[in-house]
This record gives sequence, structure tokens and C-alpha cells, in this order.
Amino acid sequence: MDGTAIMQGVATVFIAQAFNVDIGLTGYLMVVLTATLASVGTAGVPGVGLITLAMVLQQVGLPVEGIALILGVDRLLDMMRTAVNVAGDSMVTTVIASHEKRLDRDLFADLSDRDEFQVTGSAKQAGGTP
Repeated sequence: MDGTAIMQGVATVFIAQAFNVDIGLTGYLMVVLTATLASVGTAGVPGVGLITLAMVLQQVGLPVEGIALILGVDRLLDMMRTAVNVAGDSMVTTVIASHEKRLDRDLFADLSDRDEFQVTGSAKQAGGTP
């Protein structure tokens, strides 16, 4: 959950600046540690990043009410978090499969050469778009 950890770190720094609180170097290190651990144990459910953000804020002594500042734009942030999470998970899966010699490189190269906007046969028959 790379996107969730990144968002929690950035949101914590934003909330600290909004409330004019200096969290110091140890606070930043605690944010990194807590956000990383919280994102590893987080379910892939929309909006759960805000719930774990409360835990990160409490860890560094920031008011949980600061989440209200993030809440208004969280829908957009959630879409970006999801994109980063999917890209990160895909990359890690590819690297591990390659390291374990289980990556079918011919199939991987074939999928990379495909036209992304090519209409498949089943979509043509249904009259829809892919």
C-alpha cells in the first residue's frame, strides 16, 4: 500500500503545518515508521487511509481534528492512492516472479507489445467498448 503510506506522511506534515506544530526529526521518523506499518496492515478498502491517518496523527501528538482538512479532497486523493498502490503491487509482483524464475518473459513481452486500445472480439460482439 505504497500510496496509503505516502498520503499519510504528506497529510501529517500538512496538518502539522496547518496547526503550526513543529514535530521535529524524531516526529518525522515516527511518521515514516507508523505510516509504513499502518499501510502494511491496511485492508484494500476505499477510505481506510483516513482511519489509519488518525493513528499516525496520534502517534506524533497532532490533533485528530486535522483529518477534517483532508476529508474534503480525500475522494481525489483516494483515486491517486489506488493508482499508486496498483502500480507498486504490480511492480513488486513482476520483480519477485522474475527473481524466482517464474516470470514467463515471452508472455510478458507479448502483452507489452499489444495495442492498448484494441477492441477484443467479445466486446465487438456485445456491441460495447472494452
